[in-house]
Amino acid sequence: MRIGSFNVENLFSRARAMNQDTWTEGKAILNEYSRLNTLLQKPVYSPAVKQKILDSVDALDLSRSDESKFVILRQNRGRLLKRPTSGPTEVVASGRSDWIGWLELKKEAVNEVATGMTAKVIQDVNADILAVIEAEDRIALRHFNEQLLKTINATYHGIMLIDGNDDRGIDVGLFTKPNFQVESIVSHVDDTANGRTIFSRDCPEFMVRASNTRRVLVLVNHFKSKGHGSQADSNARRKAQAQRVREIYDQRKAEGVDLIAVVGDLNDTPESDPLEPLLKTTDLRDIFTHDQFQDGGRPGTFGNCNASNKIDYLLLSPALFDRVTTGGVWRKGIWGGVNGTLFPHYDEMTKPIHAASDHAAIWADVDLEN
Repeated sequence: MRIGSFNVENLFSRARAMNQDTWTEGKAILNEYSRLNTLLQKPVYSPAVKQKILDSVDALDLSRSDESKFVILRQNRGRLLKRPTSGPTEVVASGRSDWIGWLELKKEAVNEVATGMTAKVIQDVNADILAVIEAEDRIALRHFNEQLLKTINATYHGIMLIDGNDDRGIDVGLFTKPNFQVESIVSHVDDTANGRTIFSRDCPEFMVRASNTRRVLVLVNHFKSKGHGSQADSNARRKAQAQRVREIYDQRKAEGVDLIAVVGDLNDTPESDPLEPLLKTTDLRDIFTHDQFQDGGRPGTFGNCNASNKIDYLLLSPALFDRVTTGGVWRKGIWGGVNGTLFPHYDEMTKPIHAASDHAAIWADVDLEN
């Protein structure tokens, strides 16, 4: 059995703010989007809150229209804003209950070459069980399977994704080959701690029948990023997510499940404090530490794949880790360095926008017969 994980960074469409040439270009928009969304949820819009709303509205270029280059303000019932033909824009709602609507990130098509390169990575990795990170939805996965993977003889039989908590359309799902059937799913989208939703997306548990006698439990994750919001808050959110995954893992082991994989983009490095509950206080083993693992001469999985960019994981329970025969990192879909020369990439990739992803795919071969 080959198990893998790949952050595809969307297949067909992606929030425009996240689809720029560099992450820095869209970061300010995403920060402002998050800030305004938080302000709009307040039950009462005091004068100070109204001024902050107007500041964010102006920063997002929504002062004169409900639609800007990057975002759309939906005002379905009631009004949040009044825009006089002369004079400044005003917040006319007194609080959240005065209007029905939301802030929405505008989407645009992912580069066509990049989508093709994503398919090539999946074809070349050829995992029997593949965790897919940052996919739009199950329909997008299904269309991608039918329109791209099928044409290169890399079709998957099982396609599953549960909508998570991120309204940018970056969810986590699973592809499985015909002999690897998902038998049950448990979602954790509603898990909370101290009144706050824990998972940025979800931590779905997929119980996969891998043979007549073996089942593998796969927990797919995409932890809170470092990209926007304060560092302290982001770190605390990732630590809470790691702690909750540890609790789920411990519970399933206590119930007698021994073949468990915790996989995905954890958005932090192995020695980081946020990942400590998962990496330091459980018996999960990182595939990168296996003596047969092929790291391609680099320790990381994202961007230029330096040690500080080691953020994608295959964490395996001892019973699964002990059955690993080999594993590796597939970086041919990444544009490494300014000129794309840090490591080999596909010939079709002639500029950074053609990259399948900023993330490498990672994989492990497991012998379930021993």
